[in-house]
Amino acid sequence: MSAPPENRYQSDLYGGRLTIDVDAVSRNWRFLNDRLNGRSECAAAIKADAYGTGQQVVGPALFAAGCRTFFVAVPAEAVALRRVLPEATIYALNGLLPGTSGPYLEHNIRPVLGSLAELKEWIAICKASGRSFDAAVHVDTGIHRLGLSPAEFSGALGDTEAMGPFVPSLLMSHLACGSTPAHEMNKRQLDLFREVTAPHARIPRSLANSAGVLMGADYHFDIVRPGISLYGGKAIDDEPNPMAPVAKVEARIMIVRDVPQGDTIGYGAMHTAKRPLKNAVVAAGYADGMIRRAGSTDERPGGFALISGHKAPILGRISMDMITLDVTDIPDHLLERGAYVEMMGPGVAAADLAAYADTIDYEYLTSLGRRFERVYAPLA
Repeated sequence: MSAPPENRYQSDLYGGRLTIDVDAVSRNWRFLNDRLNGRSECAAAIKADAYGTGQQVVGPALFAAGCRTFFVAVPAEAVALRRVLPEATIYALNGLLPGTSGPYLEHNIRPVLGSLAELKEWIAICKASGRSFDAAVHVDTGIHRLGLSPAEFSGALGDTEAMGPFVPSLLMSHLACGSTPAHEMNKRQLDLFREVTAPHARIPRSLANSAGVLMGADYHFDIVRPGISLYGGKAIDDEPNPMAPVAKVEARIMIVRDVPQGDTIGYGAMHTAKRPLKNAVVAAGYADGMIRRAGSTDERPGGFALISGHKAPILGRISMDMITLDVTDIPDHLLERGAYVEMMGPGVAAADLAAYADTIDYEYLTSLGRRFERVYAPLA
């Protein structure tokens, strides 16, 4: 008798699954686009493999929803995206790395020029061809990462002879404190961006990330570049999250066991059972993107999972391949070996889980699912 086809039991080979709702990504994009009231273009930041959700799937879905401009980080991401989006406008945020001008031109990808050296190299390419190749110019308004200083920006763009045929397709900057709208840094960056770009009003401008979209029209300019909000993440710290969840992580129960009061759980003996416990060990760990810092100790609680609506706190350290959950008060019939437990998703928001790990939901989303079965479907 021949062996059964692998796909008959393929799901059973994984310790967990990552479900991604692509329609939810499109709904989130439309929600943000509607806030612009037709005054600005809503692009999409799709870097880091669409924040872990899969750019080769999410990119075409966003294009079908109406998105026409995409931002990635590095040229390799841009080239891969071009294969599935031949008609889209694609920018690479990390700029013109040495030796990459050829692929940029070959694949019609626009670098975001973030230094004088990059700008000069791109101008030289344009002068040699006698034409302007599309690229953005990034001005640093205070975050002190990429970008020309305001003085460099004004000096370079004001020197029409040095610029030659090159006319930027976009002028942009990036908010440092958008997650806290009341922070004075936001207004300071907004004013500086307006000031340095005012002499070039005919060139499209972009300042807003997800938070900037939600902060209002002053930040929208010509193009907005939402990222985390598209994937259901929380862009503004102290406000309710209006975005639909996109990703759900489930891990399978491997064993349920009793822990006597006073015994310790996990590596380092960090968590002591304060009562007789029943724990469940599930097949997910930091190798799957479940961040180690979300574990518990005797001094502080850790994150939690959900089992059929019942909260199951994490006990002890998160290890590479497994997590231990407190299931003492959860009915036994919900704890069958192989059953799925929600580690993140509609019931366990990534932003809430991130708070236990002293991080942000961006880190969770971009780290998930190296060993999970990946399923594209509506979230149950």
